[in-house]
This record gives sequence, C-alpha cells and structure tokens, in this order.
Amino acid sequence: MTEAPQPNATFSHPTFFIMTGIPGLGGAQAWLTLVFGPMYLLSLLGNGALLAVVQTDSTLHQPMFLLLATLAATDLSLATSIAPGLLAVLWLGPRPVPYAACLVQMFFVHALTAVESGVLLAMACDRAVAVGRPLHYPILVTKARVGYAALALALKAVAIVVPFPLLVARFEHFQAQTIDHAYCAHMAVVELVVGNTRANNLYGLVLSLAVSGIDILGITGSYGLIAHTVLQLPTQEARAKAFGTCSSHICVILAFYVPGLFSYLTHRFGRHTVPKPVHILLSNIYLLLPPALNPLIYGACTKQIRDRLLEIFTFKKSQF
Repeated sequence: MTEAPQPNATFSHPTFFIMTGIPGLGGAQAWLTLVFGPMYLLSLLGNGALLAVVQTDSTLHQPMFLLLATLAATDLSLATSIAPGLLAVLWLGPRPVPYAACLVQMFFVHALTAVESGVLLAMACDRAVAVGRPLHYPILVTKARVGYAALALALKAVAIVVPFPLLVARFEHFQAQTIDHAYCAHMAVVELVVGNTRANNLYGLVLSLAVSGIDILGITGSYGLIAHTVLQLPTQEARAKAFGTCSSHICVILAFYVPGLFSYLTHRFGRHTVPKPVHILLSNIYLLLPPALNPLIYGACTKQIRDRLLEIFTFKKSQF
C-alpha cells in the first residue's frame, strides 16, 4: 500500500491530480448520482430538443430564438464539461485526472459560465428593445447582429478566462495531488499550490465581480426599462402580454444567478462557517441545475417552442 504523503511533502509538476468528489460524504456520495444523473439527462435531452426545433423550424429563425439556441448550446457544453467526470467520481470513487486535462477543464468551465452570463444579458437587451421599441425591433435586432454578439461573447470569454490556467501553470510545486472537489475549479487547484497565489486570488475575485456585476447591472437596467414601458401601457391585457414575453427569461435568470450568488458568498465569506461539502455541492448544483431547468422553463413559457414540441412528441403534422 502506498504511504500517505507527509504534511511537508511537495510535488513538482504532478502528471495528474486526484479528484475526490464531495469530501466528507464517503460512500454516501454515490447516492448523489440519483440527483445529478437525471439533471444531466434533462440537460442533454432538453437542450438537444430546443436546438433541433430551432434549427428545423424556419419560423423560429428569429433573433429571440437564435439567442435561445445559443443559450441551449452553451448549457449543453457546460453540463458536458463537468457531468461525466462528476458522475464517475460519485459512483466509482476518487479518480486521476491528467494535469493538462485539469487545466483544460478549468478553462472550459469558467469560459462557458462567462458566456452564459453574457447570453442572458443579450437576451435581456433583446426583450428590452422588443417591449420598448417594437416598431424598430426588426431593424435594431437582426440575425446578423445576434451572430456577431454570440461571436463577441465567445471571444470575450476566451480572453478573460485564459489567464486562469496560465496563472496555475506557472507554479512548479504543489503540496498535494488530491483536489477536494468534483471538477477542476480554479480556486480548488490554487489551494494546493506552494507559493504566492495573491495574483490568482485577486484575478479570480476581480473577474467574478466584474463579469457578473456588469452583466447583472445590464440585466437590471434592461428590465427597469421594460417595467417602465409596461406600466405605461393603457390596459391590463396589454401589460400582461408584455410581461408574458419576458417571464421565461426572468425565471432563467433567477435559476442561473441565485444558486451562483449563494455559492460565491459561501466560498468567499462562509469558508469557516459553511462546511466544505456543502460549498462543493452548491457549486455543482450551480453549474448543472440551470442547463436542466432552462429547456423546461422555455418549453413551458414560450408558446412557439411549446407548440412545436407538442407537434413533435404527439406526431401531429406541422402546420408551419
């Protein structure tokens, strides 16, 4: 049997890390596959169905639904970047992850999270224009501009997240190879570093506050404009119709930011009061719950999507 490393042992450029999943739960964490497994399955089926519907139905080739397809593709990618490894660790126990693969996963998880936040902001702006300036909407919001926006969001995410793996790769020594987490989160790896990690901590904090803060402010401003416009409408029916166009997006925003904010606050300010297994569990829920819920929310609240899905699953002839 291999002896456990001594407290003062260090590892130079380890070839792999060992993912432990959710420490402290022992064999009980295998039961969590009954939670995260269905979440991932919902993500695959739901987002896959949304992408298929938008792609095959020409009447849905509109900016609003193209943004929805972008969100679905991002959700599908984000869930796939962590769920297979998470389920393997929960079911089979600790597993080795190559050093390079860990850095790649770190990049994709954080980059896709940034893209999702940006897409939610773009969708809020889209709804603000649709409600506030409906006559100018076809001119201001076009399919080409949606494509440019999606490309810009992807490039921005790459630019701001690339420093994460680079800041980790500069370190030569680690105090352990075991990562007490279910995926290669930036700060989970930084905790193992032997050296000055001030730059990592500062960049992670600034990036979290800047990206989420700017996007949340933009979303809040957009819905402030929407609320101002809706309250000026003459009839209750008109106000209800205008609100109905935004209800699904509001639910998606809450599903993404509320768990994320709670996870962030427990990590930054509750490290000594909130047990580590709770924090790790929250961080996984934060990444896997929105991709599972978003297709259900849009399928239930968006009439065009709901009707098209009903036609598909009831084998009715399309009327489009």
